[in-house]
Amino acid sequence: MRETFVDTTTALLAEDPRTALVLADISAAAFAAAARRHPDRVLNVGIREQLMVGVAGGLALTGLRPIVHSYAPFLVERAYEQLKLDLDHQGASAVLVSVGASYDRAAAGRTHLAPADVSLIDTLHDWTVHVPGHPGEVPALLRGAVAAEGSAYLRLSTLHNDRPRAGDGSLDLVRDAGPGAPLLVAVGPVLDAAVAAVADLGVSVAYTHRPRPFDVAGLRALAGTEVILVEPYLAGTSARVVSAALADRPHRLLALGVGRQELRRYGSPDDHTRWHGLDAAGLRRSVSGFLAPALTPAGR
Repeated sequence: MRETFVDTTTALLAEDPRTALVLADISAAAFAAAARRHPDRVLNVGIREQLMVGVAGGLALTGLRPIVHSYAPFLVERAYEQLKLDLDHQGASAVLVSVGASYDRAAAGRTHLAPADVSLIDTLHDWTVHVPGHPGEVPALLRGAVAAEGSAYLRLSTLHNDRPRAGDGSLDLVRDAGPGAPLLVAVGPVLDAAVAAVADLGVSVAYTHRPRPFDVAGLRALAGTEVILVEPYLAGTSARVVSAALADRPHRLLALGVGRQELRRYGSPDDHTRWHGLDAAGLRRSVSGFLAPALTPAGR
């Protein structure tokens, strides 16, 4: 996803003189050629993430469309006050593009983990959040975000599904178990594991790479009594949205994602996926426990 982002952003800088890029050292080498071609619109402020966001806000106020890029904990958590004040409060908009996701750089320790990034963005006003599930989804999502007017957060990861899925982020019914079946909503790169987890269960599966704004109409059209939400970041991030959408209906919700417990471990991304129960086996245990005894293998 990161390489695709670099290629797409480099093309956008050449195509659209309104596009700018602000960096804080991360990925600067990958954009060196673009910086030579567009020295007034590719700015590297050094390891100063708060300044990076402030500069982006200033560029936006001059009419440019800034793309702001770094690791998720540096871009969202470290610079949150600047996102709140220099973008949101000023009515300036930008496109944030992160790498690292929840635990892609687990070997670097807690400083590089950001499972709460989408929850923090969710406190800001009217942002769009894209969580692609495959590198092939990145170009269209990035181009769409840059072409739009509001602020957007594009969350890139080394984790991905086997193939890209098109669409505008509306819920895409990947597996239809029939009317009234429990509905599992998978966000971004957790889709393949979720499908494998319920392969022999009577559970419908829907996919989205745009958790904000959440497809409320699609959810209401597809949901029965049981809803399972699987997100690749902090568990429960979208629970309030799902609950509000179904407030007038009896329903049960299981929200799965990265746990809130501090693991204090290094390991690999695959290790963290397993420790947080987001692999197929872990999801199967959680879903089966939630639905039992209402659901039996191969049907209700």
